[in-house]
Amino acid sequence: MTTMSPNTTPAAPKAGTGARPEVSHKPGSAPAVQAPDARVAVRRQLPKISEVRELLQFRAPVLDPVRRRLEGALTIGDLRKIGRRTTPRAVFDYVDGAAEFEITAQRNLAAFRDVEFVPETLNSVAEPDLSTELFGERIAFPLVFAPTGYTRMMHHEGEAAVARVAERSNLPYSLSTVGTTTIEEVRDAAPNGQNWFQLYLTNNEALNEEMVGRALDAGCKTVILTVDTAVAGGRHKDTRNGLTIPPSLTVKTFLDMSRFPYWWFNKLTTAPINFALLRDYPGTSADVAAMLFDPGLNYEDLEWLRKAWPHNLLVKGITNPQDAARVVELGADGVVVSNHGGRQLDRTPATLDVLPAVREAVGSDATLLLDSGVRNGQDIVAAIARGADAVMIGRAYLYGLMAGGERGVQRAVEILQTEYRRALQLLGLKETSQIASRHVRTRG
Repeated sequence: MTTMSPNTTPAAPKAGTGARPEVSHKPGSAPAVQAPDARVAVRRQLPKISEVRELLQFRAPVLDPVRRRLEGALTIGDLRKIGRRTTPRAVFDYVDGAAEFEITAQRNLAAFRDVEFVPETLNSVAEPDLSTELFGERIAFPLVFAPTGYTRMMHHEGEAAVARVAERSNLPYSLSTVGTTTIEEVRDAAPNGQNWFQLYLTNNEALNEEMVGRALDAGCKTVILTVDTAVAGGRHKDTRNGLTIPPSLTVKTFLDMSRFPYWWFNKLTTAPINFALLRDYPGTSADVAAMLFDPGLNYEDLEWLRKAWPHNLLVKGITNPQDAARVVELGADGVVVSNHGGRQLDRTPATLDVLPAVREAVGSDATLLLDSGVRNGQDIVAAIARGADAVMIGRAYLYGLMAGGERGVQRAVEILQTEYRRALQLLGLKETSQIASRHVRTRG
């Protein structure tokens, strides 16, 4: 029998014997892990029916097509896709498109994408308070429905539907001068809502006085003067589709519209689409448009409006800090930092990028809103952190309107509010008032 000294290494086994080598280790060192000789047996059993039922929670079929597609929408982008499928292309392009090369519209979206959040931890965020105060009124969260033109073209329920959603949601709604519903009809649709009015001052003084008087009589507490429409922006998609003022539909546009019988039926069986507030004004729609886009608008017009309007006054369409400071000095209660969603002058900066400078120019007391590019509840957080008191949305709720009328607008609000709540909690904040500049930074 062969003997080995303590320091002798054992010989490796011969190939094919199936033997495993013994592994030695030095004293004081951890022993090497050895592979098991056989697999561990797994005990198996048939699942109980109750366990399978818990895993397979099948949804009941939804027969209502509007409800079915809205329940499947988780983002504003989802509503946009649905709106594109359910609305004629020319109408969708009117909402979705922008001026010239659409550079500004893309910059608005990119500015929000470039935001980075800086969260706090170990703060209780149970039952967060999303509300904020705007002009002395407590609203559900920092959101205002922006004014939009031709709203009943997107869906026959139009402005009245949006106003009702705003009233239920405790959010302000702004009716446009070029809306397809009158101030009085909006008041009747949402008598307890915070109904605002957006004003285009014209070169017709009597008409200006009439519109201001009607807004006052209808109970509006806020007027928004839009100042970035000296002339109409170059919206090439609308021109190619023939969706101009007055309309000049191409054969291609008409044939595309014919693929949407539900849309056509609702348009033909409801009141004609026109500038409802100006329907009694003599002249063609082109005459009215030429009057609304007034290249002669100046600071004297703002001074006149400040004297004529006794309540809250905002000036919309400003991206220049010096302009913002000037309008506040002339009596405006605040500014809407806006490039008209990229629908007027192309190649202007994103509103989120200029927001801090505008806030510095107007000071902390002026009300500051932001629009253009808001598509997510996180965008609202970013805007508040950079100096806004609230944001305005236009396309975001119009996508919902096209996707499902009033129910679609309600879904848009639910999506944004859910996203805003989640963002606030994941930032470690329990209420809107806690959002500060330290919570965001811009990449690069």
